[in-house]
Amino acid sequence: MADTDVQNGAESAAKVRTLADLARIAGVSAGTVSRALAGNSLVNTKTREKIEAIAREHGFRPNQMASKLRRQKTGVIGVAIPLGHDVRQQISDTFFMTLLGYLADELTEKGYDLMLRRVIPAQDEDWLDRFIGSGMVDGVIVIGQSDQFERIEDVADGYLPMVVWGNHQEGQRHCVVGSNNRLGGKLAAERLIASGAKSLAFLGDTQPIEFAARYAGAKEVAAKMGVAIRPLPTHLSPERTGEEIAKHLREIEGKVDGIFAATDTIAVTCLKELRERGMEVPGQIKIVGFDDLPISSQTMPPLTTVRQDIAAGAKGLVDLLLRRLEGEDTESLVLPPHLVLRETA
Repeated sequence: MADTDVQNGAESAAKVRTLADLARIAGVSAGTVSRALAGNSLVNTKTREKIEAIAREHGFRPNQMASKLRRQKTGVIGVAIPLGHDVRQQISDTFFMTLLGYLADELTEKGYDLMLRRVIPAQDEDWLDRFIGSGMVDGVIVIGQSDQFERIEDVADGYLPMVVWGNHQEGQRHCVVGSNNRLGGKLAAERLIASGAKSLAFLGDTQPIEFAARYAGAKEVAAKMGVAIRPLPTHLSPERTGEEIAKHLREIEGKVDGIFAATDTIAVTCLKELRERGMEVPGQIKIVGFDDLPISSQTMPPLTTVRQDIAAGAKGLVDLLLRRLEGEDTESLVLPPHLVLRETA
């Protein structure tokens, strides 16, 4: 019996090789384990003592290189893109590439390298804790809240050097840089109605926080003006967008004469589908996009859109993160959107 106990103990100890192994036994995240073993006061005493006791029991010693990196500067900023709402969306999406380009420029100018991760939260619930606890980055920028708002909030309680591109909500704890999406939605709806649209559709997924705010703003204006607006779920994964838009256009033909696209990418695909159907823009149907990506001025006809200043956003993300790396608990930065009038509405 004693031999069996010794064998089981040895097997158990052998399994505890990483922070993730210890986190599994303790029933907490890898990030919490990392902070507890580093003596971070943000981990409550009871939890820290429990983790330390389990570590001693299993003879666990944190990786020395990781510990060294946590104590010193790595010169690397982690950039994570969580895709919880649309797992098939690609980083090659024009918006991501535009923002990443500006971020890379800003970080390089400040003397930092960039480490990029595309994350599928359904496959790794502790994706953010693992990234932070890896010891490979000095701080983290998260691009988009997706459906991970609560996860980001939890991490923000104990980790200061993190800034998120997304939508700001009153009372939230994580630091955000992003546009006033609700106001942007209002601008889009106001333009469509002012240009003569009598019935509107919103093309986009209303689950992600940013898109939900854009739709809410448009819906508010439409209600005040007595104009109907219907949401038409549209994903941003390349193999689905065109198919979904084609289906939507068949359903709304003759019923809707104004489209607010959640992104310029969706708007550009919509223009292509309308052209193939022989529908005139803005004669038969008007379109307003959102982002003001470079391609929006090159479409036929050029796209009317709501501009969010992506370059200023990237600068804000980096500036706030560097201030937080110095220990400052910064406020969020909400950028004003602007309507860019072209020819589609």
